[in-house]
Parts: sequence; C-alpha cells; structure tokens
Amino acid sequence: MVKFSMPLMGLMLLCWWATVTEAKYIKYKDPKQPLGVRIKDLMARMTLQEKIGQMVQIEREAASADIMKKYFIGSILSGGGSVPAKRASPETWVSVVNEFQKGSLSTRLGIPMIYGIDAVHGHNNVYNATVFPHNVGLGATRQVMCIYKDPELVKKIGAATALEVRATGIPYAFAPCIAVCRDPRWGRCYESYSEDHKIVQAMTEIIPGLQGDLPAGSKKGVPFVGGKMDLMLPGLQFVAFEHTLEYGSVLHDLKITASCKFAQLALSMYLSGVPCDPVDCWLCLKALEAIFCLNSEGLIRASATAVKSHVKKGLLGWTKVAACAKHYVGDGGTTKGINENNTIIDFNGLLNIHMPAYRNSISKGVATVMVSYSSWNGKKMHANHDLITGFLKNKLRFRGFVISDWQGIDRITSPPHANYSYSVEAGVGAGIDMVMVPYNFTEFLDDLTFQVKNGIIPMARIDDAVKRILRVKFVMGLFENPMADLSLVNQLGSQEHRELAREAVRKSLVLLKNGKSAKNPLLPLPKKAPKILVAGSHADNLGYQCGGWTIEWQGLGGNDLTSGTTILTAVKNTVESGTQIVYNENPDLEYVKSNKFSYAIVVVGEPPYAETAGDSMSLTIAEPGASTISNVCAAVKCVVVIVSGRPVVIQPYLAKIDALVAAWLPGTEGQGVADVLFGDYGFTGKLARTWFKTVEQLPMNVGDPHYDPLFPFGFGLTTKPTKQT
Repeated sequence: MVKFSMPLMGLMLLCWWATVTEAKYIKYKDPKQPLGVRIKDLMARMTLQEKIGQMVQIEREAASADIMKKYFIGSILSGGGSVPAKRASPETWVSVVNEFQKGSLSTRLGIPMIYGIDAVHGHNNVYNATVFPHNVGLGATRQVMCIYKDPELVKKIGAATALEVRATGIPYAFAPCIAVCRDPRWGRCYESYSEDHKIVQAMTEIIPGLQGDLPAGSKKGVPFVGGKMDLMLPGLQFVAFEHTLEYGSVLHDLKITASCKFAQLALSMYLSGVPCDPVDCWLCLKALEAIFCLNSEGLIRASATAVKSHVKKGLLGWTKVAACAKHYVGDGGTTKGINENNTIIDFNGLLNIHMPAYRNSISKGVATVMVSYSSWNGKKMHANHDLITGFLKNKLRFRGFVISDWQGIDRITSPPHANYSYSVEAGVGAGIDMVMVPYNFTEFLDDLTFQVKNGIIPMARIDDAVKRILRVKFVMGLFENPMADLSLVNQLGSQEHRELAREAVRKSLVLLKNGKSAKNPLLPLPKKAPKILVAGSHADNLGYQCGGWTIEWQGLGGNDLTSGTTILTAVKNTVESGTQIVYNENPDLEYVKSNKFSYAIVVVGEPPYAETAGDSMSLTIAEPGASTISNVCAAVKCVVVIVSGRPVVIQPYLAKIDALVAAWLPGTEGQGVADVLFGDYGFTGKLARTWFKTVEQLPMNVGDPHYDPLFPFGFGLTTKPTKQT
C-alpha cells in the first residue's frame, strides 16, 4: 500500500482543483476581464426570467433564500423600521443579509443580490448607530468665507455612515436626498440641505464620502464604489493563484466563489462570511502546508495575528457603499409643499433649480438614482421617459441604474395600482431599471414577462436595465466578495463617529437672537450659576431630537429608541458641579417666578414625522411649546432652542425671548448643543433656508420679488469660544 504524506496529498488536491476550475473557466467570473466584457458574457448566458428577476427589489419581510433562488431576485431592501429583530446587533444583521445572499449565489449563474437601506442621517434604521443631524441642519454648517466650497464635514459623515452601514453587512444606501426644498410646508423639507441649489450642489460631496473618491480619468457617468481593503498575511510573498476556486459541501454546503492568492486562502474564506473557522478548513490548511512548509499551528497563528491587527484598525472588507441620489427630479418644488404633488415650473426653471445637483452627483460617480413620486407639470416622474431616459441617461450620460421609489410605479395611476399593467409598461418604458415592488413581486414579474413576450416592452429595454444593474454589482465587487463579514462591527456607533456627529451638531446651530439688545448678549451661558431651569417637551426626548427616519419610518418619541445624549443630559454634563439643574417640562408662570432661577433653557419644536405625515399648512410649534415659552420667558431670562425640521412660526413669541437658537434635528449627539450654548465653541451656522414671518408668505425663497423674511437666507449671529473657570 502506497503511503502519501499529508502535505503531498494537500498539494495534489489543490492541483486537481486548479485543473477542474481551468476547464470550467467562465469569463464573467474573472475580475481581470474588462467590465464590459464581464457584463456581455454574463448577459449572453441569462434567460428572460433571470433578467427580469434582476430588475426586482423586494422588502426584507417578503424575502427568503428560497425566494431569491426561485425568482432570481436582484435586490432586497429594509424599509423604514424593517429590522431582523428589535435592537438587532450588527452580527444579527450580517447573518440575515448573508442568508439571503446564499439563496442568490445558489442560482444557476450565481448572481449576487444587492441589499439596500435608508441611511439618510447615519445608519438611522439600526439600534445603537450614530444618528447625524438631518440634512436641513447640515446645510447650515457651511462657513461664511467658504460658502460654496467643498464641505469636508459632510464627506466625513458620508464615510462614517458607509462604515456603519457596512458593519451590518449592507452595501447600498438610499442617500443622499438632493431635493431643493422650496416650501417648508413640505413634510420632507428636513431631508433637503437648502432652498438654494448651490448649497445642495456643494453637499453632494457626501457621495465620495459614501462611495469613495472617483479615480482620475474615470469616464463621465460611470458608477464607482471603492473602499476595498485587501487581506494580506504579513512577512510572506506568494505567487498569485490565477484560477477561480469553487467551494462546495466541504464548507457547510455553502457554494461561493473567491479569487484568492495562496496566502489569503484560509483567511479570506473565514472572513468572507463562510461559516467555517480557519482551524476547521483542513483542505486549505494542508494545501498551504504543502506549498510553504508551514504547519497548521503556524499558519493559524499567522492568520489570527493578521485578523486581530486588521480588525483593530477597521481595515478588513469593503468600507464604502453604493449611494443613491434622490428623488429625481423636482420633488422639493411641489405646489404648497404637498408631498408627491405637482411641481409646476418651466423646463429652464427645472434645469436651473432642481437639476444641478444631479449633474454634480453623476460627475462624482453616483451609482444609482431614485425617481420621485411627484409630477412635473402634470406628468408623473415615474412615467416620464423624456426626463429619465432622454435627459438623465442620454443627455447627462448616467450609466448607473435608475430605481423606483417604494411602490413607485403603482402610484403612476390614481388611485394607486388601479391599472397595474399600464403602470408596469409606463414605468419600465420610461427607463426605470430596478423596481421597488416591495411585496407583490410575482405580479410584477408576470406582467413584465407577458409584456416582453408580446412585444409591448422591447427586449432592448430589458437588456439596458440589466446591463446597468450588473455594471453596479460588478463595480461594487459583489461577484468577488458577495458575503458580508464581521470585520467592521465595531464601527457601529463608534466613539469616533459620535464625536463627528457632535461636531456636526455644533456647526449646524444657527443663533437667531442674542439678547434683547446687542450690548447685552445672553450667550454664551455661564456654567456656574446657583440654579438653572431646563424646560420644554424636547429637552429630554432623544426621539424628538432625532426626528423622522430614526429606528421607525415616522420616528419615535422618548429615550429608549436607541443610545444617545439628550439636550438635558448634555446641560447637566457641562455645568459646574455646584450648579443646580431643575427640569420641568411645562412649568406655569408662578412656578418660574417663585424659584429664583438664574436663567432658563427652553427646548421646544416639532414632533417626529416623515413624508406626507409631515405636510403642514400651519408650521406651528407643537403644544405645549408656545405656553412653555410664554410662562418661562415672561419670568426669567431665557434662551429658546427650536428642535424642528424646518423654520416654524416664531414671530409672535420673539419679543419675549432673550436668545433664540435653531437646532434643527440634531440626532443622537445632543452634547453638541451644550458645547455651543455654554461657549466651549462659538456659533458659526448660517441659515440655508429663509425663516418666514407668517405662513401666508409661503412659498418665499431668497431672490423672490416678495422677499420679506423674519430672518433672511444666510443669516446667523456668531459668538466666540469662551474659557470659563
């Protein structure tokens, strides 16, 4: 009987793998092939059913590995509040995403799915994530001397958001919203950076934060997603393994594809999400032993050292995500700010106000564009071929994919879904490539298949859509790295990101009034005082200061939704130890008068809302905010902090108020508010929105003939930091 050494057997097995793989060489799986070649090769192998499946995005709740496999589904999303479990950990998220991905990879062609989520002010759907200020606040962070220059802050926020999204195994964020909100009555106005398209254009710098900087010489309109950190074992030089390896039942019946170097084999299998520890990957270890004369113990030790080092530095895996510029186009210009309504404006006005930021986004390599629910001069955007195909794809040469909004094609008709076959024809025919169904996906699949087979929708339209979707997936590296790993879980809600959010809060605050005369400013507040009153419905309410699109679609009230710092807690953290802080949410006048407070901080504003639920014709402060201001400010010097997603009616109370601060929706890091109130940092924010006197003036934007604001666009008093002992 012939005896073989284990190293020799491992080498023989590895050589056998290489021979088998070479015989099955598939061009689209080879990352060394040009992008166009890979797309063409894969599409030539796809059936109509497989192509149409790629055009579908379904909700997590409707998905399973079996459904992904059976229907060749191209994408999954988590809508607002859609989570694997309440307070789900990043490890749970990664596991769930990978389970869906297994279904996609088990199909005939193994095309990976792409998972998307609304990460619109940080990874806001996820418990313990850093929640940044909403866009309305970020628009105010620009400095006077560099009003339209690259805002580095939002780029950093984009990068931090990308890391936190990737920490949960998700590679695609439905952000940024680049709407130009022209009427604050719109319930999505807080998702807009400004009424001025120039500020919105500047804020598209968040896209390279999310996706990575576009390489020099890149073709216009071609999507780009960077951020791949290679895995390497230190101190070893190895020859590249030129073939693609298929791992089957040996690894827990999970079939994956990975292009590897010998040096990366065991480690990359472990970190690619395969449920297999390097110690258990006997075949890999023995193959490596044979090549490098290393024993298993030595290899594992080297791998573990590399893992620990890279994980500590946060350098493993993909650190960027595909971004989505939304909502194309004119969503912020609807009549009276009514959500999903009609934007009435001529073509030049559309191009000059609402379109510019899309040009910037495309020039920065944005991967996807989401279509708006709204209409332009009576034509539903989801059915607008001229603007989606004619302008976005042909004129602007956008080469990523166009995605619908949630049940967007259903709403082409009124009432929604009244004539679904027509909606499918109109939406896909207009140029929408991926359709967010999200539940009744079989109806969409059947309708679209029927229309293609009967010549209603040409095959060329399907091929264009699939080509764009595959282009983004290839660019993202999903074919080489389809499985999520745990290497970035420590990035979720990291202290570094929370400090960045705190900085953003400080820079977003706009000081609208400081003292009843300029000679006697109230701010900054003294940290040392006998007794300070903190009042108002928003002073100790984390949910209110985060706003909508936080944990739930409409947002939540209270302090148990996620982790963060309320403004009340921030005040307590900041004042001198001997200063007494008294909190009374809505004190009456006599209470304030009788307690001899040194001064008061009143925090009031709007409750959380999202989309249509936030449309408001009155724009008033939520009760009992008005009475709290009146009772407190009539009896003691007061600073009023407004927590809102837009300017609200404040003129009737302005004379009573000593100091007024617009804090917008600051997110989880309320300490940033106290940083500035007490003078550790100065006020620098400038209004990116006009603050009206009365709602009867609306819409009113800078440059309008009837412009007569309470506080004009660009206004913001400043203070200098003070050193308090």
